[in-house]
Amino acid sequence: MSTALGDLAVSVVGTGEAVVLWPSLLMDRSLWEAQVAALSPRWTTIAIDPPGHGASSPLTRTFTLAECADSLVEVLDALDVERAHVIGNSWGAMVGGTFAALHPDRIGRAVLMNGTASPAPRMQRIQYAALLRIARLLGGIRPPLTRAVVGAFLGPTTRRTRPQVVRQVVDIAGRNDVRSATLAVESVVSRRPDQRALFGRISSPVLVVAGREDGTFPIGELEEMAASIPGAELVVVEGAAHLVAAEVPDVVNALIADFLADPSLT
Repeated sequence: MSTALGDLAVSVVGTGEAVVLWPSLLMDRSLWEAQVAALSPRWTTIAIDPPGHGASSPLTRTFTLAECADSLVEVLDALDVERAHVIGNSWGAMVGGTFAALHPDRIGRAVLMNGTASPAPRMQRIQYAALLRIARLLGGIRPPLTRAVVGAFLGPTTRRTRPQVVRQVVDIAGRNDVRSATLAVESVVSRRPDQRALFGRISSPVLVVAGREDGTFPIGELEEMAASIPGAELVVVEGAAHLVAAEVPDVVNALIADFLADPSLT
């Protein structure tokens, strides 16, 4: 689908109220396979390859989180969807919160997983920049860089007991176009603004989900993001890290379904 950030690849499955799914940096919409399978009998799932990722067109410039939220609006308009729930992981959580704050008339509820409302600390900016410099030299995200991605995204429980998730993350990360990944990381990590004041404008129901073992955005950062959103609920998932949707899909699916169907939320 055509947007200001390029053509975005989108998969639409199911019937009922619309649910948009936006993944993490270096991941594509296949991250949400278990959620699409679980939610599509009750909701229309709209899984997006973010700008420069998966089958979406390559990036040619940096972007802002507000532009990502606007591109989400363009996807909904193209599908003739007036309002949608938003589920996002990491980058997707930042986009989901931005979308909820800037487009309150277009959002139902939001599930923000493993994200942040804070700017990136200096060390995180340095680490990601170094990883991408090496990726450019290697011509892609190849070993040993895949080990660095696994270490950043998956915790000890998944690395020890869920080899299929490790393989999935390595496979998806390795398919990234290095130039697009560099521009995306610069936009989402290096140039990420402090969004806590913006998230204070969110009026829709929000569930914040944290992975107990997430080293990229530790629990304290998720607590701070949740505190910035009026009325937000925070749930900590045990035995999972930065990609909880893939690591413990049954737990995440139940959290999402219960939250979206909760009649007490308005």
